[in-house]
Amino acid sequence: MKQLVIIGARGFGREVFNSACESIGYGTEFLIKGFLDDKTDALDGKPGYPPILCSVEDYIIKNDDVFVCALGDVKYKEKYCKLILDKGGSFITLVHRDAYISKNVEMGDGCIVLAGARIHCDVKIGNYVTLQPYSILGHDVSVGDWTIVNAFADCGGFSRIGNRVTLNTTCFVIPKGVVEDGATVGAGSVTMRKVKAGQTVFGVPAKPVLTPGNCRK
Repeated sequence: MKQLVIIGARGFGREVFNSACESIGYGTEFLIKGFLDDKTDALDGKPGYPPILCSVEDYIIKNDDVFVCALGDVKYKEKYCKLILDKGGSFITLVHRDAYISKNVEMGDGCIVLAGARIHCDVKIGNYVTLQPYSILGHDVSVGDWTIVNAFADCGGFSRIGNRVTLNTTCFVIPKGVVEDGATVGAGSVTMRKVKAGQTVFGVPAKPVLTPGNCRK
């Protein structure tokens, strides 16, 4: 029996623990061993969870260990997944029993698909992608590595979502829309055109967010 180790013991880590207990394969293919987190008191006052084993940096991988990463920031998720990969660890994909997955869906390693997420036909999902509750991937959507699709976010048919993208709650990527690598779409936003690499957009229609580093003089 595989022993699942969850990277991150804070809010999202606890969500992932509960989801893992309700995911396909729990109790037959894997059990939950504990968390990795450098905040050793993260579970204080929260009974019923397995222990924090140690930090990612200090953990020594055992033969039956498998991992998922419950971090909500794409940069930190990539960083800590790579630390485990560099140690020889392997990741599994968690799919909640209440998620919907249609025909011809391809999904990589280390993904997390939470309750109510809907993945429609002929979708391609990369590695280490998180699909929060009730997020939607329409037909023929592609999603790159490390990306997070937050609750109720909706990607229309044939849309292309790059690597390290964050789609925030209730945003909508129009059919055939493109969100390039490293971009962020704000909560409740609607993308009407291509979102360029590294760009943060917000609003209806979504427009680039001006910061001191990118304001025009």
